Amino acid sequence: MHEANRQRLERWEREWQALPARPPLDETLERQRACVWLGSEFAARRMLRHPEEFSELLALGLLGRARELDEMASELTQALAGVNDEEALARVLRRFRQRELLRIVWRDLADLAPLHETLSELSELAELSVRFGLDHLYRWAVARDGTPRDAEGRAQQLVVLGMGKLGARELNLSSDIDLIFCFPRQGQTDSRRPLDNQIFFTRLARRLIRLLNEPTEEGFVFRVDMRLRPFGEAGPLVIGFDAFEQYLQDQARPWERYAMVKARPLTGEPADREELMALIHAFVYRRYIDFGVIESIRDMKRLIERELVHKGLEDNIKLGFGGIREIEFIGQAFQLVRGGREPALQVRLIQQALERLGDLGLLPAWGVRQLLAAYAFLRRTENRLQAWRDEQTHVLPDDPDGRERLAICMGFRRWEDFAAALETHRRQVHSHFEQVFEAPQVETADEEAPLARAWLGEGEADQRAAALREAGFEDVDTLLVALDAFREGSAVRVLSAGARTRLDRLMPLAIAAAGRSIRPDAALRRLIRLLEAIVRRTAYLDLLIENPMALSQLVRLLAESRWIGSQLARLPLLLDELLDPRSLYAPLRADELAVELATLLRPVVGDLEQEMERLRQFALGNRLRVAAADIAGIIPVMVVSDYLTEIAETVLRQTLELAWRDLDARHGRPRLPDPLDRGFLVVGYGKLGGIELGYGSDLDLVFVHGNASPSATTDGAREIANDLFYARLGQRIIHILTTRTPSGILYEVDMRLRPNGDSGLLVSPLRAFERYQREDAWTWEHQALVRARPVAGDPVMAEAFAQARREVLCRERDPAVLGSDVREMRRKMSARLDRGDAEYFDIKQGRGGLVDIEFLVQYAVLRWAHAYPGLTEWTDNARLLARLGELGLLDAAQAERLFGIYRVYRSIVHRRALQEAPARVPATELCEERALVREAWETVLGGE
Repeated sequence: MHEANRQRLERWEREWQALPARPPLDETLERQRACVWLGSEFAARRMLRHPEEFSELLALGLLGRARELDEMASELTQALAGVNDEEALARVLRRFRQRELLRIVWRDLADLAPLHETLSELSELAELSVRFGLDHLYRWAVARDGTPRDAEGRAQQLVVLGMGKLGARELNLSSDIDLIFCFPRQGQTDSRRPLDNQIFFTRLARRLIRLLNEPTEEGFVFRVDMRLRPFGEAGPLVIGFDAFEQYLQDQARPWERYAMVKARPLTGEPADREELMALIHAFVYRRYIDFGVIESIRDMKRLIERELVHKGLEDNIKLGFGGIREIEFIGQAFQLVRGGREPALQVRLIQQALERLGDLGLLPAWGVRQLLAAYAFLRRTENRLQAWRDEQTHVLPDDPDGRERLAICMGFRRWEDFAAALETHRRQVHSHFEQVFEAPQVETADEEAPLARAWLGEGEADQRAAALREAGFEDVDTLLVALDAFREGSAVRVLSAGARTRLDRLMPLAIAAAGRSIRPDAALRRLIRLLEAIVRRTAYLDLLIENPMALSQLVRLLAESRWIGSQLARLPLLLDELLDPRSLYAPLRADELAVELATLLRPVVGDLEQEMERLRQFALGNRLRVAAADIAGIIPVMVVSDYLTEIAETVLRQTLELAWRDLDARHGRPRLPDPLDRGFLVVGYGKLGGIELGYGSDLDLVFVHGNASPSATTDGAREIANDLFYARLGQRIIHILTTRTPSGILYEVDMRLRPNGDSGLLVSPLRAFERYQREDAWTWEHQALVRARPVAGDPVMAEAFAQARREVLCRERDPAVLGSDVREMRRKMSARLDRGDAEYFDIKQGRGGLVDIEFLVQYAVLRWAHAYPGLTEWTDNARLLARLGELGLLDAAQAERLFGIYRVYRSIVHRRALQEAPARVPATELCEERALVREAWETVLGGE
């Protein structure tokens, strides 16, 4: 322990032991006393000077439990019995406050009270002080000057608005209390010498401030801050409801909406409280999503950042970088923008507001968790700073003994450990703060002008280049050429004057946002390409200008993914997704996807062209959600493919419905045996069958039908043979999936895995499929069957297919012949498809790569399924590897290593797909992983 702390505690201990009437403490209380005295000079000195007060807290058992508001009020009522003047009132309130503060500090530092309890009890203590103090002062004022009444003779009460942390019940240990004084109606007192209500309540308010705020030998009750009242310090101390309403409508500044979010009446008649809150509610919460507040948000953010730079607030945990105020600012900004449309956001507590933002999906759940954890850490730190001497401070100590005290009281052994944890929280907070308000990256005129000139082509080339370099870019000459080409290109030249003004306003913000991204040059290049595609749609320019969250998310996604830029350029409608993080970072699962698609198609039912377009919008939009969640690290790599596969399955089921509907309307339904419904099945092979789809994956499909009679026909007016019906059904499915519409192709389809490949029937009878697999299929086709599964169609057919697949896969095979066939097929595939060379390794096709693992798994299933039929239950490599390890068919440790390598490879493939880049890495990377795969290959299959 630091010498100064040790000496201080020893001195206090000697004084404590010398007290003649000190209360006896058991071992637990002694440990708690040590913690409390280390962290609070206020508590130690209070106990030494007033041991009877501490003894009373012990006797009443108040150190071991929380206090209810009613209990505190009852006790204060008894303490104030018989008080007849302001001096005695002030004395009782101060002593009550000091004793309660000692109790709250003890419970906080001894870790007996959670944060919300500490903040709530401090707020209740302040509220009771205001209420009881005002009650006494009001009675005495009425006795002296008469009862204030309105024109109808109704008695008037002063309504005290608690603002800030008091209003939200989040008061800290030594906080000021922010108050606003209001009264309902003008009028006068009913005495012989009437006083105007304004004068009566102004005098009353001054007495209340003096009662609470003025230091005496007993200290103070609470420091009072009145600067949040209308017109601030220049305004009247007390204001009537009518004048207050007029002020809110005509004079209030945007920042006052933030302040009013937490407003709460502490005193007054219930009807008056409700009336006042209705005025405030109408002022704070607009009935629409209020993008008009964005500009004021930008102004406030600019002021905050100026303070950070110019006031040396690095060690201020409230006002500084990543501090409490940034968390509150995030929550309240969302409340102002969306609170009018989302009543759930109309709350005062910042923690509750953040939780609601998570529930509504307006902030990602992981972000809410980080903000709540940081808020708790920062508020606990704030309380420990203020508990030391009951002083209002938010500045971290710079002396060694102070740092040691704070670290230990926060549960850390060393200052360095505490500082590291604090830095982590503050960086996370500031990161979220920047993401929420990131779009206006250059908000001051001095900062914005250089980038605006760089965009407009004004000034010398070296000045423009310097502006881009200062903003974070590297290849500035190339970027200037791209900006000039965009500005002078046909897409911009044809814009109206208004649209050009919007673009000129957006570009400096967009350039600066890109400059602060993880890949500035790439982000700006991709942003330019996207803007070229959407610039004539001025609604999207407005969206990005007025919604900083949308621009922030857009730049972040473009920096991470060229693929996302391409998708947005194809379908700008997807930009709307950026407005709502509840959908952007929350990919839907199968049931939710089906509901969303049905909702999307409902307005265009029967219009196949529009249905095809909306199918594409659905697929693209949901793939964008997956990519956004993937980039943000919200979902792991193995789950990415699950989401992408479920999107494809949902699309295929709906595509089958559309294709069937139109053929059924023209030709009727095929006549089939009763157990069958439609007698048609879509089988997914490859990545679709293996639940391993990537962002740009094709769909490997095989169609089979259950028609058993060559002469059977449909039951419609224009009947056709069942076989022809199914062939046309297959063609129509492919048409819906692959036809290029304004939104592009839905999915590329590969049908080459059907029996006899390109020369075979497009739709095979199930019996013919079974016969082909038993009698004619090559080993590589049985390998493909390992990953085959039904994805859409008739349930009875699905079960029949699964049974046929099991029988084929469970045939006993000659291991030598099987191994030879698999090795030969792998050799041919590698020779044809491996894009690796001396410099780069092909993740998929290279030796020791992804396909080697897949072939190894397929070999193992074909090799041992006759003895272990359970191997046919799964089609994905992850579960098959796990099952092979469990059964001992692969060494368990080796299977686990292969699975780990498989995940690494898949992650790289996903990331490269998002960049629209080949799945290759430098040949010097992944050497250990490749060697382990080759070793496993040689162990199981032998040879190259």
